[in-house]
Amino acid sequence: MRWIIKHKAGILFATVLTVCVLLSLWLAHFISDDYFDNVITPILTAAATTIEITGACIIFKHSEGLRIRKVWGTALATWGILDGLYLLSWMTSPTPVMNMGAYELSTHELLFGNILCWVMLLYPAEVLRPGWLNWKRSMVYLLPMFALVALDYILPARLAPIIALYPFTMLFLLLNHMHAYQVWCEENYSTLDNISLEWIIRYLIMVILLGIVYVYMCATHSHTRGFTQQWLVLVILSYATEQIIYRPDPWALIRQGEKVKAQDNNLFPESSGSDDVNRAKVEAWMADAKPYLNPGFKLIDLQAVLPMNRTYLSQFIHNEFGCNFYQFVNRYRIEEAKRLKEQNPNLKLQDLATQCGFSSPTVFSRTFTEIMGISPREWAQTLSA
Repeated sequence: MRWIIKHKAGILFATVLTVCVLLSLWLAHFISDDYFDNVITPILTAAATTIEITGACIIFKHSEGLRIRKVWGTALATWGILDGLYLLSWMTSPTPVMNMGAYELSTHELLFGNILCWVMLLYPAEVLRPGWLNWKRSMVYLLPMFALVALDYILPARLAPIIALYPFTMLFLLLNHMHAYQVWCEENYSTLDNISLEWIIRYLIMVILLGIVYVYMCATHSHTRGFTQQWLVLVILSYATEQIIYRPDPWALIRQGEKVKAQDNNLFPESSGSDDVNRAKVEAWMADAKPYLNPGFKLIDLQAVLPMNRTYLSQFIHNEFGCNFYQFVNRYRIEEAKRLKEQNPNLKLQDLATQCGFSSPTVFSRTFTEIMGISPREWAQTLSA
């Protein structure tokens, strides 16, 4: 039950996505091949091109100097250009890019799909490790794919299955960065809303599903798979664009905070004393100022008490309190919640979560259960027992 509550957003997302895919597959059975090729395909492609180009313009206009948004804007623009070229070729040439009459995986189809998949993975790569996947490194990782495509044209043996699975190499590279990213977030933030791995996992699930449908469509050349693939492109790109516009960049927020604090040396008195003295300073500040009541409380805010760089501050928290910053702050929040509830037994859990610095009652309930071993409601019942 606790697992369901913790992951209810992910479960809801997976359920809705599955229902939508199955519904699109069912609807596709009522569409004839000719109607799909001559009507549905150009309409969906035109809609996708419009969404991609418009979304790219909106993202670039509201990028606010964030590289992460520019990366997504570039991905959208790339999709828009390729879809626009496909639509133009459909209007001017009788030979479609997707040959629905064939039953073999076309090499140029797989090349097209690989490039689009790689473009889709640029965004999560930038989220997890900014600047890591630059153009030079991208070309290095794409070279084996181009080599496989060239060999597929030369060798008698078909390399299509290997080419189709090649994007998973990028996915494995991203998986290596996911744990490090989660650790970094917990070391720097006391609230993980909109910056945790949940969104990246949902995004990657959509990309994987899109890739599976694309490969299946190429392998079967079924117009029903083509309908599902085009429909998924519309949904995924629209949903991702809406999410990314309002999603903060945690790396940028930390860098901006460090820059502002560095401009005012009065915030950084010279630190003196042992670790025990510094620990006492932090504990006194947390008890008196109660900065943890602010959901936006960050590690660099501790520089108001201890003028250390961010890396040393993180190590200091680990060494002196035996936990990361996220856990350190939430311990204070839970203790504050217990104190308030004991003083006012009629206080609702929703109000309690807000007053103690939690971003939502769900986060409060999950954190309370992890620390105390029982839910807030169960603990509250012990007070009246």
